[in-house]
Amino acid sequence: MLVEACLLIIPAVVGLIYHEQVSVRAFLISAAAAAGAGGALSLVKPGGSNIFAREGFAIVGLSWIMLSLFGCLPFVISRQIPDFVDAFFETVSGFTTTGSSILTDIEALDNAMLFWRSFTHWVGGMGVLVFGMIIIPLGGKRSMHLLRAESPGPSSGKLVPKMRDTAKILYGIYIGLSVILLIFLLAGGMSLFDSLINVFGTAGTGGYSNHGASIAYFDSEYFDVVIGIFMILFGVNFNLYFLILLKRFRPALRSEELHWYLGIIAFAVITIAANINSIYGSVHQSLRHAFFQVASVITTTGFATMDFDQWPQYSRHLLVLLMFVGACAGSTGGGLKVSRIILLLRTVGRGMRRMIHSKSVEKIRFEGRTIEEETINTCLVYLAIYCLTGVISVLLISLNNYSFEVNVTAVISCMNNIGPGLGMVGPAGNFSAFSAFSKLLLSFDMLAGRLEFLPILLLLSPKTWKR
Repeated sequence: MLVEACLLIIPAVVGLIYHEQVSVRAFLISAAAAAGAGGALSLVKPGGSNIFAREGFAIVGLSWIMLSLFGCLPFVISRQIPDFVDAFFETVSGFTTTGSSILTDIEALDNAMLFWRSFTHWVGGMGVLVFGMIIIPLGGKRSMHLLRAESPGPSSGKLVPKMRDTAKILYGIYIGLSVILLIFLLAGGMSLFDSLINVFGTAGTGGYSNHGASIAYFDSEYFDVVIGIFMILFGVNFNLYFLILLKRFRPALRSEELHWYLGIIAFAVITIAANINSIYGSVHQSLRHAFFQVASVITTTGFATMDFDQWPQYSRHLLVLLMFVGACAGSTGGGLKVSRIILLLRTVGRGMRRMIHSKSVEKIRFEGRTIEEETINTCLVYLAIYCLTGVISVLLISLNNYSFEVNVTAVISCMNNIGPGLGMVGPAGNFSAFSAFSKLLLSFDMLAGRLEFLPILLLLSPKTWKR
């Protein structure tokens, strides 16, 4: 809470620059509220300081909920999003890097509010508590459970012996890539404010824009290519960047997950470009729009240059499938993760072979090493929870009486932290028409999807709170 209080000061400074007194006041009040809550909670000293798996999951789940509750206060206090549920949905969507929005007129917001709305992407992209580990001194065993609860993918580990140093390395790479992208956008003639907004959205793979038309507002092939490439780069496992910094190029370039990730992107771009070529009448333009939309969807960013909801059925359906796949583990992207897809496919293949050769003993290998059965079981449990949560959410969302396509893609986009779906919630639409109950449910899906379900679901289990 104290960290968030400091973060809320930054958009207040932006408000001062643009002479937006109402927004400045809203951010200062919110920062004071967060600081007050954080200060009061800091006075409570726990009986023990051990952080095991249960405590790690609970801390992460509660922290993200509290950050979203206090993070939405500026919108409510300034009356720029007067409804609390709408403001909460918008803020959860920001921190979880989903990019789904209830706003019908984005440009009506003050610059300070637009800045904070996108800045939440950048903060939530790498992980709020990973950032906190740089500041808060915790022992390795204590902080490891926090990293595991917040990091995406089937497994997580330390890059270096000390967790605090691991957090510094991750954010160092994250900041470095963000600065490089900022330089490219400024070099292309984009204003500093627009550049920052798009850096936040690209780096966090969130997709909030300060323009209703998203990246299409700039109508620039240069920006499409640059942002598209960096969306893909931020969807790569950050461990590979660490290997490159150590000049261990060969193991980085041999990554199976990287090969699958780039292969899926190449296949989707080529086939979608061929499918939409009749619309644009040019191979060049078809490849341009296919590349950007594929990069945006598979990395779960949610930026758009075209309304792909108007594309042929093959392109629309393939993009929906890419929503499930997502980016690489250990990246800022959402979705099931490419590594988990690979492990699940190999597990299915092994299961089919065992039906023929029941006594065979076969180990699953990935990235040159044998995968433990515990990791395989974790992937299967994750898939079961993922499917069950999705089915229940679609069933409850259907009470709004919208089409099956809208209900399913709305849940998929929120659970996978993508942003746009199809139909009413497509790139040209928004989530404003949903009921308050549905917005809260979709907010739950966003938080659950970003934290890979367990930290949020365990908060609902009575066993979590038993001594």
